[in-house]
Amino acid sequence: MEAIGALGILLGLFLTALVVLLVVGAVKATKAVVTKVEKTEAQARRAVENVTLKAKTYAKPGPVGELAAVRLSLRTALGSTRDVLAGGVATDGQLAESLRLLDRLDAHAAELDAELRLLEREPDPVRITAKLPELRERAERITHSAESMRWAAQDRMHRFAADDLSRLSEECESEAGALRHWDRGGAGASGGSGAGGSGAGGSAAGASGGSAAGESASGASGGSAAGGAAAGAPGEPSPSVAERLALAARNGRLSAEEVLGLGEPIARLGQRLRKPNTGSSAN
Repeated sequence: MEAIGALGILLGLFLTALVVLLVVGAVKATKAVVTKVEKTEAQARRAVENVTLKAKTYAKPGPVGELAAVRLSLRTALGSTRDVLAGGVATDGQLAESLRLLDRLDAHAAELDAELRLLEREPDPVRITAKLPELRERAERITHSAESMRWAAQDRMHRFAADDLSRLSEECESEAGALRHWDRGGAGASGGSGAGGSGAGGSAAGASGGSAAGESASGASGGSAAGGAAAGAPGEPSPSVAERLALAARNGRLSAEEVLGLGEPIARLGQRLRKPNTGSSAN
């Protein structure tokens, strides 16, 4: 019996909590619906009033039409400014302070709009004409303040968007360059290989030219030395083997005749053979 009683108490508490939750949810839902309806109703009423004021500006010329125009410009400026600030406050917290200032402007604008509405019902056009300049000047001050904040907020959002786009463009260019890393590597490698090849070719050509020049020079000196030895006078004493070896070493070429000392005798034999035979010619 005690267990059944405890179970009944728990069930009663559960049902009570469920009912409380349902009531709280219903109240919150009702409040949300009422708030939405009021907001929609205010927007609809404001839209109807704006249309009415616009119609008065065209349908009722004179002081009444001027009052309607002042009220319409005041509402339009404040409404546009609120839309811009409310739309940008989510991304820029600095606009929250601007919204608070706009709320204060709205209070002054509501007071001025009430005065203008009362003046519209004034049957004396002279009084309307007398009061209109002062009210228009107040409306222009409120309108100018609201427009200044709206234009500043628009410029601020445009500047932030431009800066963000510039940074994004730089990052995209950097990423594109990183993705094309093979272009830079290929160009550097080809340039380096071309320079290295040309340098190697130049050095090879210089070396071959130098060796060829050296050979030609040594050949010329060797030939001149051999010619000088061959053209020597018959009466001159023949140089020794050591002198011939030193001369050949200086000339850079060493022949067998010079080593054996047969260069001069062979030259003399050649000269004798080239001389004409006088006896045979006389016969």
